[in-house]
Amino acid sequence: MDSEVNLLTVDLEEWFVVEALSERYNRDQWPEMPSTLVKNSLRLLELFRRHDVRATFFVLGYCAEMYPDLIAQIHANGHEIACHSYFHRRVDQLDPQEFRLDTRRAVNAIVKACGDRPIGYRAPSWSINDSVPWAFEILSELGFEYDSSIFPIKHDLYGMPRGPREMFRMKFDQGRFLYEIPASTYRLLWWNLPIAGGGYLRHCPYWYSRYIIRRLNRHGRPAVVYIHPWEIDPEPPPVAGLSAVQRLRTYGSTATLVMKLEKLLSDFRFTTIQHYIQKQRQRKIGFR
Repeated sequence: MDSEVNLLTVDLEEWFVVEALSERYNRDQWPEMPSTLVKNSLRLLELFRRHDVRATFFVLGYCAEMYPDLIAQIHANGHEIACHSYFHRRVDQLDPQEFRLDTRRAVNAIVKACGDRPIGYRAPSWSINDSVPWAFEILSELGFEYDSSIFPIKHDLYGMPRGPREMFRMKFDQGRFLYEIPASTYRLLWWNLPIAGGGYLRHCPYWYSRYIIRRLNRHGRPAVVYIHPWEIDPEPPPVAGLSAVQRLRTYGSTATLVMKLEKLLSDFRFTTIQHYIQKQRQRKIGFR
């Protein structure tokens, strides 16, 4: 097992809230949709238990309200509970007040479910970018200590191509601050290559993911691995009429992800974002 510690994260959400299906199912339909969240989340919990690893779960407020016992169980197993918004609405499609209200509602649902207030936030669909710089300050005002929403790549749905690739600290008025934990990328010539999460982890061969994570670790950088419970479902609910791209993003390689996770958890060390930040603050003068 490699010695450098990496960050294991789960975006805890239902299969039908993803960006590829956002135009198909409106929020009024969500309670009637077949849920796969509990069975897939419990499968992840068992996988993490066998490997004695803790993860950061970015919980959708809607899911915390629908399945509070699941969130309480995840928390009781020693995992960090963070916030993933309430309704999975893109931040770059909200105004500041809408963003503030959605985030507060999510926090309240999470606190009610597990008893702890989240200190971390991840935007739905990596939707904090150059068009919504105010989002970071609002998160600090709401009491968050870190954000993990920047994906420094160019993509048709998200991305901040010129965004930072390493963890940094933002300062605001009245002594407030916010750490940023960007999604992992690997720099090749003029491009940032996405790695270690979602479809990139599902579709790429394992040897490639392992190679790039080791390259990051050799430079003293942790990899941010992110997955969704629906991504480990070998038989997800069928959705008719999807384009080839939508099918690839929704169903592609879901049957193989557990195998890749087993290898990742055996080959690398992982911890929560909260624990990692605490260790960095202890080690680095001026990082507080």
